[in-house]
Amino acid sequence: MNQGVARTLCTPVRFRRFERKGYAVFRSMHKVIHIGVVAASTLLFALPDTTQAQAQVRNHAGSDPRGEETSVELGEVEVTASRVPVALSQATKIVTVIPAREIAEAPVTSIQDLLEYAAGLDVRQRGEGGTQADISIRGGTFDQIAVLLNGVNLSNPQTGHYSFDLPVNLSDIERIEIVSGPSSRIFGASAFAGAINIITKTAKENILSTDNYAGMHKLWKVEAAIDQASKRFSQRLSGGFASSGGYIENTDYKQLNLFWQSELKREAADFQFQAGYNDKGYGANSFYSAAYPNQYDKTRRFFLSAGGETHGKIRISPKVYWTRHFDRYELFRSDPADWYTGPNYHETEVFGANLNASTEWALGKTSMGMEFRNEGVRSNVLGKPMDEPRKVPFSKDGQYLKSDNRSNISYFLEHNILTSRFTLSVGVLANYNSALGEGMRFYPGIDASYRLWDNLRFYGSWNRALRMPTFTDLYYQGKTNKGNPDLKPEESEAFEIGLKYGNHFLRAHVAGFYRKGKNMIDWVKQRPEDIWESRNLTKVDNLGIETNVSLSPRELGNPDFPIRKVELGYAFIHQDKDSEGYISNYALDYLKHKFTAQVSHSIWKGFSATWYLRWQDRAGSYTRYEQLKPAYEEPYAPYCVIDMKVNWAYRDLNIYAEVNNLLNTTYYDLGNIPQPGAWFKAGFSYRFRY
Repeated sequence: MNQGVARTLCTPVRFRRFERKGYAVFRSMHKVIHIGVVAASTLLFALPDTTQAQAQVRNHAGSDPRGEETSVELGEVEVTASRVPVALSQATKIVTVIPAREIAEAPVTSIQDLLEYAAGLDVRQRGEGGTQADISIRGGTFDQIAVLLNGVNLSNPQTGHYSFDLPVNLSDIERIEIVSGPSSRIFGASAFAGAINIITKTAKENILSTDNYAGMHKLWKVEAAIDQASKRFSQRLSGGFASSGGYIENTDYKQLNLFWQSELKREAADFQFQAGYNDKGYGANSFYSAAYPNQYDKTRRFFLSAGGETHGKIRISPKVYWTRHFDRYELFRSDPADWYTGPNYHETEVFGANLNASTEWALGKTSMGMEFRNEGVRSNVLGKPMDEPRKVPFSKDGQYLKSDNRSNISYFLEHNILTSRFTLSVGVLANYNSALGEGMRFYPGIDASYRLWDNLRFYGSWNRALRMPTFTDLYYQGKTNKGNPDLKPEESEAFEIGLKYGNHFLRAHVAGFYRKGKNMIDWVKQRPEDIWESRNLTKVDNLGIETNVSLSPRELGNPDFPIRKVELGYAFIHQDKDSEGYISNYALDYLKHKFTAQVSHSIWKGFSATWYLRWQDRAGSYTRYEQLKPAYEEPYAPYCVIDMKVNWAYRDLNIYAEVNNLLNTTYYDLGNIPQPGAWFKAGFSYRFRY
């Protein structure tokens, strides 16, 4: 797997014997160690690395296909609390992890659905099936997070609306890692409020697999994958197609994903390659304005990357990547108004390369490196006028009339001091962006952790971050929106302290955080009838707490106990803003309270069930439309949603049924877009070894 990626354990694994006797993290406990599946919002003592953002397990564990416990020999456990791996007992950060088993048992149809269950995330969905959603962390906005696929930053410079146009299916994912808080010195300047890294499965044996379902509102989906593995080379090729007629008028969609991933292992180094294609077309009812319910969006994304890691005392990790995204947005899907001049066409291209070198010596672990990233846009509405128009791909008569381009260069240096009880990580990111016309900007950070007792740690951190405006923020001009080419970049300074506890059956954490935001960007207006304008708000400060408790009752000694997992999470945010008098579309409509709960349990002879509950209360309001015209400001109402899924497993066959929004709650995540009511789905998955 990519540079020692941890294999997510889809079943509990019992570690009895340790290959390296000098490694005493678990050996010192003098008992059989159980490492179970980690659920959404579960505490891990790790922070992802810049090139993969993942825990590392050098010798991966096997698992029985029927989900039974297996015994394996553990070679070495390392987690990355910074840009270089450190031992699990010495890591300084918290990362939320959603592993493969949790994904398989969740009643979801998309990555966006899955992220709803993390207490620290705000997911504002516009459509079902992962068509489009705005995802933010700790009171930030959807443009303020870095979205990565196997460590490659795929954040869209046009707009964060499209950052989750990813070419992977749920069945491709090994786990999702969520890092809360500014992480610029780990993931680069785009990780202003945090990062989400999606890590896909790599082939471990020769398998053909499929996952298919159907449901209400003409919903159906087909996924298939082939895994091929040998001693030196492994690869996985997958494809998926999903379609729905829509839960209300003009919410239909069709989506195609194609993805290939491979790994080549050599004596001197390991190499990884991946490529993907995502194609979506969907009705965008009231997505950007309730005055136009007949909108439509068509997007395509192409993606390639290659990377590697050398072996030895000094590890060198190069990586190159390229992605191109196409978007055709139609204000009128049919019967356009007389004044309508046609669709908006956008094409963004991002390519980059990074190089990371790390080593361990007497005074700790040191890492240094650099990254180059170029972002460009061509459009008929975004950018500066082009000398000559260019033809739009996939269009008969569309033309690009405008364009813009900017380059980002980053250098980083980090050092980690590690002792049995204390860990200190100090680093800095030096960043230059061609669009700013200035010199280097520096973003330092400090993370520290101290082990109070064997299972209890206290930690604290301080970090600074910057985010460039998107091309939409700068240039968009339309019937309902107006960009601002004079926008300044956002800047923040964040502090966090917390406690985390973990043993074989209980994991818990509590964190308090404070983020000072300067020149924050939002789309605002002063009256409901005004158009939205992008502006720098003087300041937006977030103060909050986040806590999570996860229990695994079976780890107390009774493997037949019916309840496998219970998890509770809560997040609270208070926002202090210097923007009174504005109606906010994004930054000032933050999730004030969010409570999540999960229960997983067995039923009888292969039957099991998982229940999810989330309750949330949003600050802010939206402009209520009546007869396609703005009428008044409507405060967001609190709501509670319950989802559930029942599984029956026999060998390599799994049959399931699920219900989303079991209580048929009426609620709004964003504006005038009602979310689906009760929705029933059923399907099956199967694996065949060849």
